[in-house]
This record gives sequence, C-alpha cells and structure tokens, in this order.
Amino acid sequence: MEYRRLGKSGLQVSAVSLGSWLTFGNQISDDVAEQLMIKAYEAGINFFDNAEVYAHGKSEEVMGKLLKKLNWDRDTWVVSSKVFWGRKPNPGPNQRGLMRKHIVEGCHDALRRLQVEYLDIYFAHRPDINTPMEEIVWTFHNLVVQGKILYWGTSEWTAQQYTEAHLVAAKNNLIGPVAEQNQYNLLHRNFMEKEYIPLFENYGMGTTIWSPLSSGLLTDKYFDGSAKDEQSRLSTLEWLKERLLGDTDKLGKVRQLHLLAKDLGIPLAQMSLAWCLKNKNVSTVILGASKVAQLEENLRCFEAVPLLTDEVMTKIDDILQNKPQLVVY
Repeated sequence: MEYRRLGKSGLQVSAVSLGSWLTFGNQISDDVAEQLMIKAYEAGINFFDNAEVYAHGKSEEVMGKLLKKLNWDRDTWVVSSKVFWGRKPNPGPNQRGLMRKHIVEGCHDALRRLQVEYLDIYFAHRPDINTPMEEIVWTFHNLVVQGKILYWGTSEWTAQQYTEAHLVAAKNNLIGPVAEQNQYNLLHRNFMEKEYIPLFENYGMGTTIWSPLSSGLLTDKYFDGSAKDEQSRLSTLEWLKERLLGDTDKLGKVRQLHLLAKDLGIPLAQMSLAWCLKNKNVSTVILGASKVAQLEENLRCFEAVPLLTDEVMTKIDDILQNKPQLVVY
C-alpha cells in the first residue's frame, strides 16, 4: 500500500480508502461490511470514510460497531465523518447546515455512533451560504482545540469558498481546513485540474476524492452484461441512472475507454482508478464496494499505474475531449 500526506498536514492516509456511502447499513449486511473492513485493513487501507447522512446515521453505527469489535490499535486507522445534511429524512431548521449548533451536535452524534473519542477528520459536507464563514471556521477550530476532531475539511466547496475559510482562519489565528472531499474521475475533472490549482499551490490542500468510478459507469459492467445486478448503485438510484446512462455521448466515450482498457489487459475500473492515482494532488481515492471480490479487484489498481504511460494518457484525453484548459496570464 502507498501512503500519502493529507495535503500539507502530517497525517498519512492510504492512497486508496474505504467509504460507506450506499453500502453500510443499507445495501449490504453487517457481516459483509465486516468482511470488507477486514480485507481493506489487511491490504493496508487505514482511512475509513463516513457521514451523518449515510443511511440516516445507520452507516456510522455499523462502522462504529465493527471498529469496536475488530479492536485494531487506534493509531493504525483514520476515520472521518461529515456534517451538513443532517441525519433525519426531513430535518428541521437547525438539524442541517453549518451553523454552530448543528456542527457541534452533529460531531457529538458522530462520536457516539462511531464509538470513538475523536474524529480524525471532520468535513463540512457542503457549503452553507446562510451561515457566516467566521462562525463555521471558529466552530471547527474549537472542536480541534477541544480534542473532538484532529483535522477538518470541506466537501464540494468552490475554490473561492475554501479560500475564504483560510482567510478567516489566518485573520483570527485559527486552524483552517486541510482537505477537500470532491468528486473526481475521468468524466468529472474541472475542479481538480483547473479551479483547485491555486488551492494546492497556496494552501497545500489535500483531497479525499469520491466517485472515482462515476458510480459504476467507469466499469465494464455496462458493456459485458453484468449490470443486471439488482444491487448495483445505478439500479437503486433512479436519478443517478438517468443522469449517467441517459447521456449517449458520454456512454460512447466510456465504451471507447472500455476497449482501451481491454487492449491494456486490465478492467476499466482498474484503469479508471489508476488514472486518479496518477494525479499528484490526490491524497486518497475513496473506494466503495458491496462485495469482497469487488474490493479485491479494485485494490489491484496499483498494478495498472505503470501501464498508463504518457502515450496511454494522451489516448484517454483524445477519447474524452474534456481536459480542462488552463489560462496562463
């Protein structure tokens, strides 16, 4: 396993990590969740990602129960949670957002569900335009000072919003965010490869990227007939299925990627994950899995990295035609 620093912080995270969105407490049994965590840990994964909104809190409860049962040394793993959406299906006015009340109560609830004394990383799951940035930054800072979290970050924030958080932190001598959890994959590149460039340079921002396989679209299953699995993510989320599979141009490009991966002798999923790992600004790639065999196959993505030569990377760009163009002044 390769380990990378989380941005400019000293925290070391495995280059691939295990997330629980849509799986823990939802699509899979607790027994399968345990098998996945054991397989991940034995493979060297040390970062496990969660959020208050996943399965309305059940995801954290399942992971917390397993972490306690497995009883790994606390200094060998990193766990995160995220706050914004709330836990309830129809949250009240103070049960979602980034006001001080919800961040603090959300942190306490996450600690209880995960059965830990502190969170290694606590993410602001979305920006909150209705709460002053000063209140947001001060609240996360105080949680660090209190020892309830060690680091904090953002998720799906714009470069301007992340910069504002750091300006507030610098002005008041506070602890600012160290990482952003953003979507990044072959089909979704603009933030990582264009908008966030100043953040990497100015703040040493780390990234814990999600959806590296575009919710399963960047796999072979839509071209080899295995997508009939009723537990697949797209089959359980109709809105996601329509957004991804309804774009015939995108599907055509993914089909070409599938053929390129086939020429390389590797699954499309491994090629897609290896492509993410090639980006030096990626701290960790969050994997989702509903089966141990699926996790085992995706963990082999490191073997595919050397196959992505400059020539292959150029072929990928030629297929996608979506590489962000940087403006040089």
